Amino acid sequence: MRLAELASLIRSKNAGPFVLTFDIMFADDDTYLRVKNSGALSIARFAELFRCPESSVQFFECDNARAFKFSIPRPLVQGNLGDGDMHGGQQFIPLMDIEIP
Repeated sequence: MRLAELASLIRSKNAGPFVLTFDIMFADDDTYLRVKNSGALSIARFAELFRCPESSVQFFECDNARAFKFSIPRPLVQGNLGDGDMHGGQQFIPLMDIEIP
């Protein structure tokens, strides 16, 4: 299944003008644990999807919230010339198609 079919929320947003943060949340423990145990969400996978060095990816598993959080530096500072998403709200799309075994 695709991550979009399992998660109750997948979103991205600014965490200040220099950082994008991504949240992936689940409605129940079983689904959260299925995704967590699959290993499909990792620093390496995230760096590949968003074309950034693994060293710049911050990754958190929040078991009590049934959520994953990733943060990366914004490719362009918010509002700079060429910034096509001032609020970072459209950056989550590549996450939706991750296949979860």
